[in-house]
Amino acid sequence: MLYLLMKWVFIGPLLKTLWPTKVVGAENIPETGGAILAGNHLAVADSFFMPLRVKRKVTFPAKSEYFTEPGFKGLLKKWFFTGVGQFPIDRSGGNAAQAALDTAIRLVKDGHLLGIYPEGTRSPDGRLYKGKTGVARIALESRGVVVPVAMVGTDKVNPIGSKMWWPRRLEIRFGKPLDFSRYEGLSGDRFIERSITDEIMYALMELSGQEYVDIYAAKAKELLAAEAAGVKPAVPPQPSGLDADRVPETKAG
Repeated sequence: MLYLLMKWVFIGPLLKTLWPTKVVGAENIPETGGAILAGNHLAVADSFFMPLRVKRKVTFPAKSEYFTEPGFKGLLKKWFFTGVGQFPIDRSGGNAAQAALDTAIRLVKDGHLLGIYPEGTRSPDGRLYKGKTGVARIALESRGVVVPVAMVGTDKVNPIGSKMWWPRRLEIRFGKPLDFSRYEGLSGDRFIERSITDEIMYALMELSGQEYVDIYAAKAKELLAAEAAGVKPAVPPQPSGLDADRVPETKAG
């Protein structure tokens, strides 16, 4: 109920009025059944604008800090994020992360739409980074199709480090569903899961037009922080989405 109120009464109408959004390829979202909406991640605003333009409810994993902050403010945050359909994921690894992965698989198996950002965190500079293989594991074990989603312009609306949202025109592009049923029974094979993840990232690169960088976004943030501190680590040049004949390094086929 809270999700519907937020979408149609409290937040949705305001966002639609202040941020006109062009939507391309919405017909690619399955009308029924479980599916995974795998998107690039430019800003916190992504998780607000994308579900607003999808008829069905979209459930996102969210970092556990949103649900564990102490005090009254923390209680409000937990109430809000739970109410709008998000569930906590522990990004530190181990059993907690596996529990979140199991929850995501169950949601898709039960016929829900799962929103996920394969990069694992926001892009620090607007480029597209290497995907984590959790999305492949979810796709294989849930047998849900993966719909790539490219957010365009949200990093200008909600720049990293800014608490303000600025008026900009946005675009959301939904790509053709990717079916990985040919790999049924191969969940847990790290080479297959990497190949699937790379195919998803390749689709996102083509859909978004972003430059692709073959390192994890979290590592890129470390490198940028080191550079800001006066250290200049050596990083090999990365292929861009314009001149690479196949980026990432493998494409499942």
